[in-house]
Amino acid sequence: MALIEVRLRPSTPWRVGHGAGDRERVDTVYRSDALYSAISHAMKTLGWLNEWLDATARNEAGSAVRFSSLFPFIGRTRLIAPPKTWWPPANSGRLYTEAAKLIPLEVVRNGIVEESRWMVDGETGCLCHTGSGSPMKIVVRTSAAVDRLTGVADPHRIACLEFASNAGWWGMFEVSDETWESRVKSAFRLLADSGFGGERSRGWGRAAAPEFNSASSLFPASANEDGAWWLLSTYSPDTEDSVDWSRGEYTAAQRGGWTDSGSGVAPKKQVRIIEEGSVVFAPSLRGRAVDVAPDGFPHPVYRAGFALAVPAPPEPVMRSAPAPEPQPEAQPEPEAVMEEEGAPPEPPPAEVQAPFQPEAEAEMENEGGPAEPPPNEVQPLAQPEEEAEMENEGAPPEPDAPSEPMPEGQE
Repeated sequence: MALIEVRLRPSTPWRVGHGAGDRERVDTVYRSDALYSAISHAMKTLGWLNEWLDATARNEAGSAVRFSSLFPFIGRTRLIAPPKTWWPPANSGRLYTEAAKLIPLEVVRNGIVEESRWMVDGETGCLCHTGSGSPMKIVVRTSAAVDRLTGVADPHRIACLEFASNAGWWGMFEVSDETWESRVKSAFRLLADSGFGGERSRGWGRAAAPEFNSASSLFPASANEDGAWWLLSTYSPDTEDSVDWSRGEYTAAQRGGWTDSGSGVAPKKQVRIIEEGSVVFAPSLRGRAVDVAPDGFPHPVYRAGFALAVPAPPEPVMRSAPAPEPQPEAQPEPEAVMEEEGAPPEPPPAEVQAPFQPEAEAEMENEGGPAEPPPNEVQPLAQPEEEAEMENEGAPPEPDAPSEPMPEGQE
């Protein structure tokens, strides 16, 4: 079976109903059972509904098409529900990983290498690269329903998702033949124009043209030796699925909702499903579609629980201790010390030893004698004065210059 990746880039806000039914809350994952319901509506519009149900919900051999849930992406980073067997990690460090409900696919493969590269968006529960921001934000908008007869307004608030310009949804579907692959792609294109999720009458839930690529290289192709499967969709166990419920790690959620049919609007029967990210042990997983139509409804209403699972990846090293940056530079220093061992160390380049040696010798020569004058005195001029004083000692000083010439004969 071919595994195809689909990407949707929302052009309007999206309303993904929360499991609690609160209109001021929204889910950050578009679950696979809701996606199957949307595709079924598109198949009805395209005229392939009966063939679609025969190939999927009413197929005793198993569904010919299986969908994963839709997860957010930003840039080249795909976020996904992590395996519950090892997330959150035990050695979380300073990074609050318990708040991260969606993590990048690269973290599943390689683990968290550097904590400083990652941040957890508390609003959406997404583990993102530092500086990239969250792929979406939750916005609560206020609206009012106006009674046309009385003019009375009934204000209410409703939450929605607004995506970044380089973000959107990504998911996968597994298909058995090329015919259904082409039809499923046509259904995605129709829904991108008409809308997914709630509040479609307001123009919400629309996206640009879907992008399709092969997803065979995203996950390992070989099965896990222990029979561990990582669920990427919601799952309703089939009677033929031999699941060892004593092993693995899984969570269950209760799903409800309302019918969207020309036969009427009524609450669906609630059913429990296994959530995405759960890890279960079984030789193989099949799943089934459960009829959740209200009592007395004219036709069945199916909630898809077909399992789209891949072999569970092993637990990665969540925090490999990187070598400190100074260590590579410090490694050559011991070698230099060993080479120079036994030899006097070289003086530091900033110190100049030569100018200080003459001063020390001068101090030793003058030890016990008169101190030399300070460096600012001029010594050559002082020595002739001392010699002149020694020559004139005991004799009258010579006149500077004769004032009058002496006459001859008076000597």
